[in-house]
Amino acid sequence: MNTTKKSTNSSKLMQANPYRFSAIELFAGAGGLALGIEAAGFDTIGLIEFDRDAADTLKLNRPEWNVIHDDIANISGLDLLDYFSIQVKELDLLSGGAPCQAFSYAGKRLGLEDARGTLFYHYAVFLKKLQPKVFLFENVRGLLTHNKGRTYQTIFDIFSEAGYTIQKKVVNAWNHGVAQKRERLITIGIRNDLVDELFIDFPTEHEYKPVLRDVLMSVPESEGTQYSEHKRKIFELVPPGGYWRDIPENIAKDYMKSCWEMEGGRTGILRRLSMDEPSLTVLTSPSQKQTDRCHPIEARPFTIRENARIQCFPDEWRFCGKVGSQYKQIGNAVPVQLAFEIAKEIYSGLENLSCGNYLSFQSKIS
Repeated sequence: MNTTKKSTNSSKLMQANPYRFSAIELFAGAGGLALGIEAAGFDTIGLIEFDRDAADTLKLNRPEWNVIHDDIANISGLDLLDYFSIQVKELDLLSGGAPCQAFSYAGKRLGLEDARGTLFYHYAVFLKKLQPKVFLFENVRGLLTHNKGRTYQTIFDIFSEAGYTIQKKVVNAWNHGVAQKRERLITIGIRNDLVDELFIDFPTEHEYKPVLRDVLMSVPESEGTQYSEHKRKIFELVPPGGYWRDIPENIAKDYMKSCWEMEGGRTGILRRLSMDEPSLTVLTSPSQKQTDRCHPIEARPFTIRENARIQCFPDEWRFCGKVGSQYKQIGNAVPVQLAFEIAKEIYSGLENLSCGNYLSFQSKIS
């Protein structure tokens, strides 16, 4: 299989680490976050995913993983240490990102009850019951301002009440080796009894920022949707890196219809990417009128494998389900390279903690 030097390959990311820390992932999707965590050196002992196709994708590519296809609400109420047969003293990392939802009680300071009825509630229950050394919670940047900031404040309070010291940062995948402008809110929590010994940094930004030319060469053939003939002919008029303002006004106005009267730049309409720029955020659908991402060279959307390349999935990572489901799985994923960069920092912190504890133990018995 042909790949480029710039494409992400999980085997190349794997580190020869002396420690193997345990991880459980919630809302695992098609495995973008889990692949990065695996590559950083963690042993994933359980992944929960409700969507059938995404769960099948995980099982197909990693048959050794403990993939649980179920509603998380059916599991969070169980004895989780027993359910996951955790043989170690404690879980090292809990990861995942629950979909953003408004809280019925947000702002009333009811603790965990503020989140009842949301998917985040179950993430918080897992955290409270398992008490891992570290948790990683990723979400869209908009979570910070959702419901005038009350939603994230409630989440922050619940994390704090569970016994964790929180640090957060909005990171752009393009700054960390991904040929895509994709911002994610990363929240990392360290259990309070470890904050004086366990130090975790956010990853350092890369000096080189990749563009589509770095990842779209020699991409394996795959399925993909096509534009209608009418839309394809219009896109042929749009230069690479251009959008609706770069074609004749009468054609743009006819295509945009009511959108023509809208305020703002509407820069996502008839947007054609360039090989010399990063991709805009990979979406769950290959063609939406106000958020187009046309291929730089051909007048068509990106294929399944092209989107997967942009999201840093290895070429051998196969996706289950119909084409629409595959696009959705890829669009919802955390870029593998970004996940690796973050997980590597968490691993380093845990490694230093373990090394320090070992040296302390040796000094006591010598």
